[in-house]
Amino acid sequence: MKNALLTLFATLILMAGCSDDKRELSREEAMNIIKQETTYPKVIDYDLFCGDPEFAKKVLDAGLETQGLLTVQRTQKLGDVGKPIIQLSGKAQPYLLPTPEKDKSINIQKVKLAEEELKEVTGIKMMEDGKTAVAEYTTTFSNVTPFSELVNTDFKKENTRQATFSLYDDGWRLKKKQDM
Repeated sequence: MKNALLTLFATLILMAGCSDDKRELSREEAMNIIKQETTYPKVIDYDLFCGDPEFAKKVLDAGLETQGLLTVQRTQKLGDVGKPIIQLSGKAQPYLLPTPEKDKSINIQKVKLAEEELKEVTGIKMMEDGKTAVAEYTTTFSNVTPFSELVNTDFKKENTRQATFSLYDDGWRLKKKQDM
């Protein structure tokens, strides 16, 4: 009888160890993993082409000069060729982002348009294998700057995005784009 119980106990342990882990991914767990593995809030940046006359027209049309963020030099002397046409004012300082020296040398300045923030996980679809899940989540924009007028993005709209997860022996992991 004792051997039969030991055999039964050993069999149950083996069966439990070999069974598929069909652990479901919760919205809360997906949200925590997305927060840890991604860079939300993300700064949305944009390049200002300060030496381009056509871009200067775009800046004027967006009303950035009338807001006092910059000035546009409407005429250039021959000696000024290659110098920036667009000069940023002190009022633009809070929106300026670090710009690589290579870009600065060709009169490009990075500016902040807004910040994209993670709002919520709206749904999770478990795949049939039980080891893959797709989470749908929404993001919103905040801290929208006046420079956002330069792009055709609706910063009031929520974005719907997807993230793919894989189940490992230590839990769920976010699949990186290069993993796919």
